[in-house]
Amino acid sequence: MKKRERLEVIFDILKIVSDHHNSMLRTPLLRCSNLSSSNFIEYYTELMSKGFIKEISDKDKIFVTLTDKGFKFLEKYKLILGFIDEFEL
Repeated sequence: MKKRERLEVIFDILKIVSDHHNSMLRTPLLRCSNLSSSNFIEYYTELMSKGFIKEISDKDKIFVTLTDKGFKFLEKYKLILGFIDEFEL
């Protein structure tokens, strides 16, 4: 089985949130990301610090949502994947 590259993992995390109507609790996101909790925390912290995701509190729950920068990353990454596929790279 092929190990995912860093950008693939970032794409996967952002896509999971996007696919869940841009609102997801952290624990289900961890489970869906298929990462160890320590790896997930590293990626999560980086995505928060770089402004790709943000947390929104609602009562006693904290939801993860994408920022405009997160949506832009998804858009550009899909463009790159299309380019790679088109040229059979």
